[in-house]
Amino acid sequence: MGNRGMEDLIPIVNKLQDAFATIGLSHSLDLPQIAVVGGQSAGKSSVLENFVGRDFLPRGSGIVTRRPLILQLINSNTEHGEFLHNKGKKYTDFDEIRKEIEAETDRITGSNKGISNVPINLRVYSPHVLNLTLIDLPGMTKVPVGDQPADIEFQIRSMVFEFISKDNCLILAVSPANADLANSDALKVAKEVDPKGLRTIGVLTKLDLMDQGTHARNILENKHLPLRRGYVGVVNRSQRDIDGRKDIKAALAGERKYFLTHPEYRHLADKMGTPFLQRQLNQQLTNHIRDTLPELRNKLQSQLLTLEEEVKEFKDFSYDDPARQTKAMLQLVQSFGVDFEKKIEGSGDQINTVELSGGAKINRIFHERYPFEVVRMEYDEKELRREISYAIKNIHGVRVGLFTPDMAFEAITKKQISRLKEPSLKCVDMVVNELNNVVRECGEKMARYPRLREETERIICTHIRENEQKTKSMVISLIEIQLAYMNTNHEDFIGFANANASNAAPSRRNSASRRQSKSIRQNQRSEFGLKLVIRKGWLSLHNVSFIKGGSRDFWFVLTAESLSWFKDEEEKEKKYMLPLDGLRLRDAESGFMSRRSAFALFIPDQRNVYKDHKQLELSCETTEETDAWKASFLRAGVYPERAREAAEGEGETPDNVGSMDPQLERQVETIRNLVDSYMGIISKQVRDLVPKALMALMINHCRDFIQGEMLAHLYSAGGTDQLMEESAEEAQRREELLKMYTTTQQALKIIGEVNMNTKSTTVPPPVDNDDLIKPFSNGPHPGQQPAAPGRRPAPQSVPSRPTPNHTGPPPSGPLRPSPVPSIPSRPDVPSRPAPSVPRRPGDSGRNPSVPSRPNIPARP
Repeated sequence: MGNRGMEDLIPIVNKLQDAFATIGLSHSLDLPQIAVVGGQSAGKSSVLENFVGRDFLPRGSGIVTRRPLILQLINSNTEHGEFLHNKGKKYTDFDEIRKEIEAETDRITGSNKGISNVPINLRVYSPHVLNLTLIDLPGMTKVPVGDQPADIEFQIRSMVFEFISKDNCLILAVSPANADLANSDALKVAKEVDPKGLRTIGVLTKLDLMDQGTHARNILENKHLPLRRGYVGVVNRSQRDIDGRKDIKAALAGERKYFLTHPEYRHLADKMGTPFLQRQLNQQLTNHIRDTLPELRNKLQSQLLTLEEEVKEFKDFSYDDPARQTKAMLQLVQSFGVDFEKKIEGSGDQINTVELSGGAKINRIFHERYPFEVVRMEYDEKELRREISYAIKNIHGVRVGLFTPDMAFEAITKKQISRLKEPSLKCVDMVVNELNNVVRECGEKMARYPRLREETERIICTHIRENEQKTKSMVISLIEIQLAYMNTNHEDFIGFANANASNAAPSRRNSASRRQSKSIRQNQRSEFGLKLVIRKGWLSLHNVSFIKGGSRDFWFVLTAESLSWFKDEEEKEKKYMLPLDGLRLRDAESGFMSRRSAFALFIPDQRNVYKDHKQLELSCETTEETDAWKASFLRAGVYPERAREAAEGEGETPDNVGSMDPQLERQVETIRNLVDSYMGIISKQVRDLVPKALMALMINHCRDFIQGEMLAHLYSAGGTDQLMEESAEEAQRREELLKMYTTTQQALKIIGEVNMNTKSTTVPPPVDNDDLIKPFSNGPHPGQQPAAPGRRPAPQSVPSRPTPNHTGPPPSGPLRPSPVPSIPSRPDVPSRPAPSVPRRPGDSGRNPSVPSRPNIPARP
């Protein structure tokens, strides 16, 4: 009966299959097993029924096996069956087993011949079987029948491959002998996943139905289409025998007689038939389990460590425990506050390497986006000069003004200050939007409790909206404070005297204003020196390639005076240096299907910027990079284009700036210099105070609220049991994780009970199957006995040595076990002469003989 000394290995795997089947993972776990594959009507069901000796599998036309059947055969004194889905009920009537298989199949797949990969676990106890586990898979078909889906062939193949593609699965490829073996569906799919034939065991059925004069001798001798584990031929009952309820025992006797009397198979009769196939599968599955069990243990241990991390928070206590729920809520709220502070203040763990977020993005808003928006609203040269001229004329009325009116300065300056409200309020909106994003990101750890996450985000977002109104009111107040009093005695304000002095030698309007703004920008840059490098990085330069619309990447270096680009970041090969004087910046349209963000540098009077190009088009990978470069150009004194500058084609009315007399022009230039000086002071103050107000009233206040008051608001929103109610998905996931964790522990405990020092018969060599199990009339093969622990197994065909006192003739050939009853494993032949033995009293003087093997008694 099987491999003695390892008879517990197959039941061990059965326990593992049952354990993982309870959580629906038996078909996805790579356990050592044997999968039975073949085409429809190849005889798979008859082979399995012959193993059991009973009719218990569904039969009929078309596809009958529509769900995988995990058949566990267990040697026992009693004969009955048990289903894993119906634990505790024993089926002694095998017709009831067939009906239960059909009913359980229809329960999952319906009655329309559909299929499912959810297995049925059947355990059969019988004194006529060896310990063996087989998986009966649906027979492969090509044409859908009845209500079957059109892709039934693909579905069956996918299910078969789901099982046989695992490395620990042996493949029992059942093929009919009365068809060309080269067209066998079973061997075809086995070859795809096992090209060397190391895991495939071939079975030939219907040998008795082959055409007259044909035989399968070459296949059974493993000469044609050889497999590593060889072929076994069987003869099943015919359909007439099945319909006539022919006894399986009689069928097995007829199978034995067929192989013994057939002229082509007579010499192979000991290696053919259902009993031999069952013994061979038992041996090979046992050896396969022994070889794969250590790897399976390591895999389960690794899986257990992973599950340990996932279930550590809820494995040791009840989910409904109020103390646990309160503790978990406190930990989540505390973790939320810590994560919020880390995202705002920055930290070294969980660094986002894909995009800016949290505090880094808010920092970019403060120092890049907001200053850029302020400058765009602040300097609109032509419109400003036009407004100044109108203000002076309206103040003078019908009179001719001899002096520059200070009321014009105040009116123009207040209007410019009021325009700072829009970018400042926009800055608040951008910060609020980013804070809401941070709150959502921090709430991801609460995804397991949707009610808690929803309430937490609602409370914090409500608090942010309340502070948003307060912050906007403060920002407006900052602007109104500047409007309330014009401090013309400020130390940085140039005053009327300096404004008139800088206007002593005026030239034409536009050139004078351009030189004035240029002078201011140069003064700003001179504070840092001419060689100050403001920014470096890669940019794509467009419209400079020989291909129209092409671009090339260069390494750009922006200083306070110029923009240079090089071949690479080594900055050795300079391509060009562009002075910044007179340059302006505007957005540019990206190319078709382009995701890059582009901008352009140009000169307002339509002069060429670079070679024969009116503008220099540059682009970056992302919008964030583009905004950063724009802010850097702003620091260098390159200001963005205004809306009115883009529409220069508009004609000027007679009342326009062009009609100013020299005296009015001097007054406009004076007011212009005063406004520019005062707005520089106000702009610095506003750009400094608005971020500070946002930090104080919005960000810090929100952080303090989360750490100090949010918990009280959560308690007032509802009870702990309501807030800590899990979502249906998370509850299911928790149950699955706990089941998986418990099952993995159980599996490791089961494997730990195995004595891995047990030895068994080696796997048969390629093609030559002489050392496989041989049937014995009076007992099992000696090779099924394990070798004595710690000793070398004796060779199979070593002739016995004659003892010193042996008087009979020496054996003429190898000792064969077939004519003698079964004997236990033999002791090894000693490798050196035995030591001398002291004589006993009364001995005749002869040294006692030390036989190498015990004498074998002759058969009576």
